[in-house]
Amino acid sequence: MAFKAFDLTGKVATITGGNGGIGLGMANALAQAGAAVCIWGTSEAKNAAAIAKLRAHRTEVLALRCDVGDETQVERAFADTVNHFGRVDACFANAGVIGSSGVKSFVELTAEEWRRVMRVNLDGAFYTLRAAARHMIDRAHGGALVVTSSLAAISGPPRNQHYAASKGGVISMMHALAVELARYKIRANAIQPGWIDTPMTEEVLHWDKFADRVLPRVPLRRWGAPDDFGAIAVYLASDASAYHTGDTFLIDGGYTKF
Repeated sequence: MAFKAFDLTGKVATITGGNGGIGLGMANALAQAGAAVCIWGTSEAKNAAAIAKLRAHRTEVLALRCDVGDETQVERAFADTVNHFGRVDACFANAGVIGSSGVKSFVELTAEEWRRVMRVNLDGAFYTLRAAARHMIDRAHGGALVVTSSLAAISGPPRNQHYAASKGGVISMMHALAVELARYKIRANAIQPGWIDTPMTEEVLHWDKFADRVLPRVPLRRWGAPDDFGAIAVYLASDASAYHTGDTFLIDGGYTKF
């Protein structure tokens, strides 16, 4: 018999950027565990394809078009989510963008490029988690807030200081949220992926020169996959994590330990 605390039947989870990559990997596991799932994404086509996959788990699913960097769109999408499902028990702020490959050095990094990354990765997470926190406080039944960070927050990627700063910033934000919101039984944690093979990273990870240098440094000898984030998503959304907050879950195949 499955451990009952992992059963998400009756719970509602929202995942931004849930129509692909790590977000879809998490959404798929959450739906399989019984949760009703709402994914947000900017691509209608990707939303539709993701919903078709999630429906296989015979749970209630919904996709909304939302640019998380737009405060008004986030507020509207969260209200629409609550109107449809009645509540949100777990919110995963996962949507993100990577730095432009056109940046040659930090001294050439433009304010426009800096703000493009911050707008989604940091501002978008703030707007999303704030909307969820307000709802959870008002509802007075606790909940789970989760953000997707990155190995870049601690690894010092050159020419990607804006991406690193955004991903480090969300970890610090979750630490502060964990302390402030604990009185409302709201948990706040971060997930920190290593080298994960997704549409966002495939150009780099499938470049022979990069793979030859980096893959041998991953003890598990493979790139991560979106499905590798399903179990942690279920754990953080479930009652099994009722006493777990303020943490950062590094999922990198052992890369940082080698």
